[in-house]
Amino acid sequence: MDMFLYLDKNTYMHRLDPRTKMFVMLATFTAALIVNTIPQLIMVALLVIAYGLSGKVLSNLKRIKIILIMIGLFSVFIWSFIGQGTTKLIGPLTQEGLLRGVVTGIKLDVMIIAGMIFLSSTKIEEISLGLQKLKIPYRVAFAFSTAIRLVPMIIGTTYIISQAQQSRGLDLDSGNLVTRLKKYLPLLIPVFISIIRGTNVFAMALESKGFGYSSQRSNYLEITFKPIDFIIVIVIILLILSTLYLRIVVT
Repeated sequence: MDMFLYLDKNTYMHRLDPRTKMFVMLATFTAALIVNTIPQLIMVALLVIAYGLSGKVLSNLKRIKIILIMIGLFSVFIWSFIGQGTTKLIGPLTQEGLLRGVVTGIKLDVMIIAGMIFLSSTKIEEISLGLQKLKIPYRVAFAFSTAIRLVPMIIGTTYIISQAQQSRGLDLDSGNLVTRLKKYLPLLIPVFISIIRGTNVFAMALESKGFGYSSQRSNYLEITFKPIDFIIVIVIILLILSTLYLRIVVT
């Protein structure tokens, strides 16, 4: 079971400077937060999907499709009842609240998809190096990249332990949702113990290699801005300015 998000493919997106991809992701977040109408959000979503298709990394969305759907439905449900409005539909449900829920759900899903595209097309080492090139202290960049690396490790450990317990006769599939959740609770102890052991080994490995001994770091990877990086940055800036125009002038 592959727990890592990065997809090793030979596309222009994978060859982009990681700083460019960070800028695209942050610009997507900005655009999603700026616009407040469904047509404009759909336009932003289509651009993000087209960007992901061009890099052939949208296959990872299958792994989080349930999360995307649940976030959208939860947003619609919550805002439908807590959103204030004058047009009553059913009970406390208002048309304005329903629209606010749809808008918020699309915003969150667009930002999650943008983040998934970034992680699917950028190696963890490139993320760390890109942060360093942005004058982020090495320790901070390393901690951030390590946190990303630990997520699939935790998921993988949970999967291995659950499979091991099922091979010993533990039934994790029968019963309703609450019953199945209760069956998973005892598995948290071995998962946490395994993670703590792994973290301790990782810390000893860093110490044995002299982590933090010198402030001058050398890197195996080298990244530079290429013409396509400048083109994409300019295009993204123009799109953000267009988004601001739609927000200020049109709406």
